[in-house]
Amino acid sequence: MSRRTLLTAAGATGLAGATSFAGAAHAAPSAAAPKTDALICAAVRSNLHVMSFNIRYDKPGTLPGQADYWPERIPALQALLGLEIPTVLGVQEGLFHQLEAIEGALPKHYKSIGFGRDGGSQGEYSCIFYDSRRLTVLKWDQFWLSDTPEAIGSATWGNYVTRTVTWGTFKDNSTDREMLLINTHFDHQSENARVGSAHAIVDLVKGLAPALPAILTGDFNSAATDSAAYSTLTDRGLFRDTWSAAEVQLTPAYGTLPDYKDPVSGAPRIDWVLTSPDVRVLKAAINTFRLDGRYPSDHAPVQALIRLP
Repeated sequence: MSRRTLLTAAGATGLAGATSFAGAAHAAPSAAAPKTDALICAAVRSNLHVMSFNIRYDKPGTLPGQADYWPERIPALQALLGLEIPTVLGVQEGLFHQLEAIEGALPKHYKSIGFGRDGGSQGEYSCIFYDSRRLTVLKWDQFWLSDTPEAIGSATWGNYVTRTVTWGTFKDNSTDREMLLINTHFDHQSENARVGSAHAIVDLVKGLAPALPAILTGDFNSAATDSAAYSTLTDRGLFRDTWSAAEVQLTPAYGTLPDYKDPVSGAPRIDWVLTSPDVRVLKAAINTFRLDGRYPSDHAPVQALIRLP
């Protein structure tokens, strides 16, 4: 693992012109075709390119030739990231050794914040990679989604799997604006845990930096527009969904968990990029990239091109 990835303990401080596919009723005929062009690519001027990507953990026991086999997914993941080059990348399910593949795909000046959910380098990460030439981290921390958020590995809301939030305040070096970046992965089984997790993020924003533009990435294991977790985050005026708010939607509204199959428009969007209402959303996309027939993950990454107020 490169030393440019930050793996410190908690408390460290540190457009227009494209066709809109809103409301598409079915998958486009070319949905499974290999993609060779970036949907958004590296952001320029005062824009920020944000991506949320559940990269699927390296599951023990998978074999060569299987869709889930991590060593054979690496080239597709690196090709996708090399095309898109997001300014901010919220990662879910990454294990320590998998983060090296992300580092290898991004420019050398990219850094990250966050550590494993089981403490140190152990367990899955919900970390944030960022362009350190564009963004300077001012402070960051990580907490556990439970009644004891500072207790490593804690889970008390009915979930059996440990879940975390990684957050940081950053300064945009091109505009001198500050912002709050948050990345998370909600539980896949317990509705109570998902709702509690949404409330924990609301409390984080209100208590930490209510005046700052906020950007939230994650795998929420909840259907956009049709779940209590989504309503908790969006109905109070604290966040809005970049997919719905985008001036241009670059793809159909694919489901974000195609499970290595061809994407289907209208299937549940459980991976989101949310922002505070003051953030302008120029473009949004759900990326169905594959390389030589190989999808990089069972999830499709979601992207947004935004501009701070």
